[in-house]
Amino acid sequence: MDKQRKLSYQHFLFQCAEEDLPPHIKDWTKHHVREWARKLDGVDEAVAEKLFQQDISGPSLLILDRTDLNEINVTFGPKEEPTSTANQPGKPCKPYPFCRYHDTFRYLESSILDITESGASDLIEPCHEYKGFTNTTDETKMSKFTAEVIRFAAACMNSRTNGTIHFGIGDTPDFIHGQVLGVLVQDREAYAKELKSAIDGHFEYKHKDAAQKCIKPPRFVQVLNKNMTSSDKFVIEVDVVPDSTICEENLYHTFTVDTRKAKKKAKVKETELQPSKCFLVRDGGSSRDLLAGTKSDKSLTEYRQFVDSIAQRSQLRKKAEEKHLSVIKSSTQGSRLSKMITGGSLSLDKSHFERYVIVTNKSHPSQFESVGFLVELNPTAVLDFDPESTKHGLQCHFSQQSTVSVHLPAQYKITEGVEDIANKLKLTRNTSWICCNGGVENEMPSDIDQWLMDKGASIRDVISFLCRKDVLPNKRFLVIFLLLSTVSEKMDPLVETFSTFWQELRGTDQILCLCDNENTFNSWRDLIESRCGINISGRCIYELSFAEVNGTVLSLWSKNRRSSHFLPCGGGSKVLLQKKEERSLNTLEILCVNQCEGGNEDKIVIEENFYKGGKVSWWNFYFSEQPGSMPFIKRDKFDYIMNTVIPDLCSLRKACVLLNLMHVPGCGGTTLAMHTLWAHRDRFRCAVLRSSNADFTDAAHQVVRLLMYDHNEPVPTVPVLLMIDDFDDMEKVFDLQQLIEKECAQKKVQSKSAQVILLNCMRSESSELPEPTDTVFIGNNLSEKEQRMFEEKLVEIEKTHKNAETFYGFMIMKKNFKSEYIQGVVHNTLKSFSMNQKPAQLLAVLVLLHVYCKGASLSISLCEDFLGLQPKPFCGTIKVEDAFGKFSAFIVNCSVEGKVVFKAVKIIHSSIASHCLKELTTTHNVNKADIADLLLTTNKLYECTQGKDSLLQDVHYILVKRYYSAEEESKFSPLIQDIARETPGLEEMVLKNASIRFEKDAIVSQLLARYYYLTKKDFSEAKFWADKAKDLSKDSSYIADTLAQVMKHELKNAIANYKDEPNPEKLNMSLKLAQSAIEAFKEAQSLAKKESVQRLQIKTDNSPFNTAGCLGEIQVGVLVIDMLAKTPIFASDNVRHDIMSQVLSGDVDLQSVARNDPRNNKNRSYYDKLRQFEDVLYNLKYRMRVNFDFLENFYVNLGSRFGLKDIREQVAQKELLRCFSLYAKLFCQTDSAALLRNKYMHAGLKLHQSKQFLEKEKADTYSGILNFLSNGISTEMMEKIARQYLLLCAPDQKPNTAERINYIYANVVLSCIKLESHQLQPHQQLINLLCKLLNEQIPLDDRLSLFFIAVVLLWPHLDSPYCRNLRSYISEMKTLYDRAMKEMYNGKSPVVHFLLGKKQGYERLVHSGELKKCIVSEQEQFASMWGNGKIWKERKVKELLCRVTGEVKGNSILADTCFPKLKLEVAPMYRSQISGLAEGSKVSFFIGFSMKGPLALDIDV
Repeated sequence: MDKQRKLSYQHFLFQCAEEDLPPHIKDWTKHHVREWARKLDGVDEAVAEKLFQQDISGPSLLILDRTDLNEINVTFGPKEEPTSTANQPGKPCKPYPFCRYHDTFRYLESSILDITESGASDLIEPCHEYKGFTNTTDETKMSKFTAEVIRFAAACMNSRTNGTIHFGIGDTPDFIHGQVLGVLVQDREAYAKELKSAIDGHFEYKHKDAAQKCIKPPRFVQVLNKNMTSSDKFVIEVDVVPDSTICEENLYHTFTVDTRKAKKKAKVKETELQPSKCFLVRDGGSSRDLLAGTKSDKSLTEYRQFVDSIAQRSQLRKKAEEKHLSVIKSSTQGSRLSKMITGGSLSLDKSHFERYVIVTNKSHPSQFESVGFLVELNPTAVLDFDPESTKHGLQCHFSQQSTVSVHLPAQYKITEGVEDIANKLKLTRNTSWICCNGGVENEMPSDIDQWLMDKGASIRDVISFLCRKDVLPNKRFLVIFLLLSTVSEKMDPLVETFSTFWQELRGTDQILCLCDNENTFNSWRDLIESRCGINISGRCIYELSFAEVNGTVLSLWSKNRRSSHFLPCGGGSKVLLQKKEERSLNTLEILCVNQCEGGNEDKIVIEENFYKGGKVSWWNFYFSEQPGSMPFIKRDKFDYIMNTVIPDLCSLRKACVLLNLMHVPGCGGTTLAMHTLWAHRDRFRCAVLRSSNADFTDAAHQVVRLLMYDHNEPVPTVPVLLMIDDFDDMEKVFDLQQLIEKECAQKKVQSKSAQVILLNCMRSESSELPEPTDTVFIGNNLSEKEQRMFEEKLVEIEKTHKNAETFYGFMIMKKNFKSEYIQGVVHNTLKSFSMNQKPAQLLAVLVLLHVYCKGASLSISLCEDFLGLQPKPFCGTIKVEDAFGKFSAFIVNCSVEGKVVFKAVKIIHSSIASHCLKELTTTHNVNKADIADLLLTTNKLYECTQGKDSLLQDVHYILVKRYYSAEEESKFSPLIQDIARETPGLEEMVLKNASIRFEKDAIVSQLLARYYYLTKKDFSEAKFWADKAKDLSKDSSYIADTLAQVMKHELKNAIANYKDEPNPEKLNMSLKLAQSAIEAFKEAQSLAKKESVQRLQIKTDNSPFNTAGCLGEIQVGVLVIDMLAKTPIFASDNVRHDIMSQVLSGDVDLQSVARNDPRNNKNRSYYDKLRQFEDVLYNLKYRMRVNFDFLENFYVNLGSRFGLKDIREQVAQKELLRCFSLYAKLFCQTDSAALLRNKYMHAGLKLHQSKQFLEKEKADTYSGILNFLSNGISTEMMEKIARQYLLLCAPDQKPNTAERINYIYANVVLSCIKLESHQLQPHQQLINLLCKLLNEQIPLDDRLSLFFIAVVLLWPHLDSPYCRNLRSYISEMKTLYDRAMKEMYNGKSPVVHFLLGKKQGYERLVHSGELKKCIVSEQEQFASMWGNGKIWKERKVKELLCRVTGEVKGNSILADTCFPKLKLEVAPMYRSQISGLAEGSKVSFFIGFSMKGPLALDIDV
């Protein structure tokens, strides 16, 4: 193709390929070629298909010309020929910095060097010469290179000018002048060797040393593709520096051929001519030989003149060098950097900036050592524009030393709650590494010209996200532009990124630019000035190398912050905790052995914050151990915890054990817990869980990683002591404990002793609590010893602190929590309180939040916005606490670990908060409703600021969180109840405002519904809110239950208002309500079962089954019975009452009742109404009984994990008992009138009476009978039940399978209650009946109860029959248990009904009540000892139970029996007790029997 056509061809594809084709035609497949052809104007589809059929790919297309295309019948217009976008001329660029070798500069393919080929200028500024180096073969390449370098270098040396010759830079006419082409380089060393050799051969012997010094080694500058990815090409450059001290006044002649090679040849050919001599000088853009025409007088004259002027030229060179050196001046940029990067504090430990964001571009491996400060700076986010960063760039280097989360910009687009996105990205926990130009997840990088179109919008989303006030702290983060490569194009992504940050931050005060040379700075400054119209010189550091920047920044940290951290490793040894590992454990705050050592923290400030009421820090303990300091106050319980509790826990054979430190708020519980950790830091691996809302799966994983760090054996030598704080629910504590147990099991950690001790520091409002063995209680009453220590400490404090009287946190404890002191302090401080002033409003909000939501806070950003403070990005601006004025004594700083980590303020002490609330009401006439109204209606509090989500959660909490007691279920949260008491009626206004603030929140709508049906009895309004809640949360069983509760309460209210018997219309309305309520409760039951199964699948939600729907349907049944009993049809006498029982049982229909009713005519309207609800009425007893049985099975066979009492379940069981007694009163009469009238039914009557009696006593199901073990049934009643079963199971009565199974259960339970009872059947007789039953066809519903009792009674012993089917019974029990319990066992543990004892017969079975007798203690103490395993250490328990041996098999144990060939599978209660044990390891254990199968307890190796 001719050149013109080729350019046209290129122009065409440049337009086409920019869209979606690879930039290089050589990379096109035949599919790409077809797509390209289809896009051509005026080209038929057949042409594209023809190319495809002929397998024309990119490389083929490049070698075809028009003739070739015509041969396959493909024709194009004159402009429609392809070329690669890679061949398009690029943008201007600077040459590589002169005489530098370790700069990170790279050339961009096809860019144009903005300096032309030139001669000498000022002798220091280098002249340039370009060589395309394209038409060379492998054979001639090296000789061409050396010849050109020698020629250029000699010219520069004679002309006394610096110079650079470039190979791989194009020149006209074939290329654009200065176009970057690049050269393929196979062996870099070869070029250096050949050049050195050529210098020796071409220069005169006397000058070869000087030439070697002046001609620098070749430099290989990488050429990047247009999309900034690496290519395999380089530009080869050689710098020439004719230093005046080397060259002096010498003249440098060269030879046209290598003189050494010429001498060798001369020996062969004696006639060989001597090499000709040259004298080269720079002449414009080329080199000229002044001896080339020596025959010409003119040439000789020019040569002589040049020789004569050499002294003058040398002098000019020397002056030029001196002038250049004088320009280099001393720099003050080190101190400027220190000031700018810290916001003026000159210390990174106390930096004004809380967060750092880095923006960077293409890096070079040589820079990595000089940017180590980035790891210490631990940036929140890095915007990296190097597409190869994750492969071998900065990200790859950084991730070896610290934790990073690699993200694409699209992940920052706001598609949900801002803090939810930040939480998912772990934005304030790991460094978020944002790949801004592809390079990850198959995202292709873009050329500079195309980047803005491809990726510009997504980067703007990232910047906009990071600059939001609710993500990073307003004015307290610094954006650092780290220019690792020179930015030379106005379209460079970094220029656009700077512009966006500049606009978002409204200036450059939060921007710092780091370059390592003036050229990079000048280019950057000019581009930013052109783009933004501002001069950024004042925000740039460019006179320091990156090594100097690195050293300066690292010096701003204290020794403590830069020092290595160590963990204990057993036997007094220590192990280095790598920084990356420490940061990767981001849910934990790790307490190291050498914590705080070498620190320079401000002791006065830290101590003041603590004594004022702030949370204790490790520094407080550290300072108290320094010479001259009084030791930290030891609470009385400290030594008990250290010397008794923790050693006891360590001896337990359980992976994770629990120590509860319960404390009254503000009495020093958290301080005592942290003091315990501090004292154990060299014996335990100590850590604090950063947030009670952390992902517990992550937390468990990290705890076990900490445990196993640097341990190769499965038995760690040092346990973990993990403190958890601010949990408001013991269930969450157990969730975490269970997950740690599970993680230990998965990681095969052996648990011969406790591996993780959970120190649970939890608030308790009660000042006196029973103390189970794993619980220590701290009350608000100091002992005399403690009071003396506080008196002594005050003396020390007053010596060093002038304002000790305002240290209220300390003084409240020193005054032993006297309310008179607190009241006086509050009264005096709030004298000037005025609700019209903003600081007062904010204080009132903080007080209300603190009283009803312990530990609640407001972010500093929010306070600044609300108070109208204008923070600035440097130190010395007004502190938020000071803006509260006189109230600032009640305010303290804190850090909040929410979805994002942020700084906040809170009230210093719980007692201060509660007294403030009283003072505001009594003295300033500001009630709780006023503050709640302010909190809910002030939009300013919920604008875009940090901590907004945290505030919303706290407000939501104080509105909806109810507290439960065993006596009654609280109707509303304490705040709502207190407002209702203090200002009756205003609670409705507060709730209405809450519904506006939380418009899309189903739980708040549910709260409104509950308020209207419970308090106002406004059922239409209640139904409106319940329907709204259901619309917002269609799949929640709790919300569905609320809608059903509205109907139930409306029905209850209607029945209560019946003064006389209800008329037919009222009856009709009530039955409609009942029908609707029953259907609604059934829906709630269905949703509850779905929820439970879903929780099982996700395995992280241990919420128990919601039983409210079952109980609600029972309650509606009771209400219907109550209502029907008032109607004339069923109300006249006992006979009519009995008829109602039969109707509701479905035994008699209403038509029969009406026919036999003497008042049928009078009651006809009632019958008409009742017939409309026959389905409800005939199934009423059945549905009630189904729900009673379901709940009984739930409560009897499933227990709360770790033996914890669930108060809500206790309340529900109490209500269930009430309902059952009403049910039994109607349906379980033993004097049935119908039977009494029939003289032929005496035998049937007796049987019927037995069944009615058993149902009435809840003894007609196996679970009901098992429940007698724990509900305190009398011996007489149990014997009566046994007698009834003896009657029922007589052979002539033909008992069904369930009745015979119950007969066995009744005898077993009676044996546990009274072994010597005459009603107890002989043990062998019971075994015989059991064996007979096992050989029959068993209905599916009865198999679980039968197999359970079979395993219990037939567990092998010497006198028992050999039961070969025990294995299959155990195996099938698991399946049957899942079938029966799957919908309800989430968050529960199977109850151990019996344990295997040492005796024989009935006495072989030991129930839990027997274990309780072994320890004289409360139920809480027994549950605690059972949960932590201490129960098995009791001597009496050991004497009672039989210890069995077995061997580990997978996740189970095969228990040995008295029959050598019979080994039975037993599941460990805690899998962690066998984790890490080799297959076949011998173990011993106790056996417990549950419905899920036999369990191994207290496993020992």
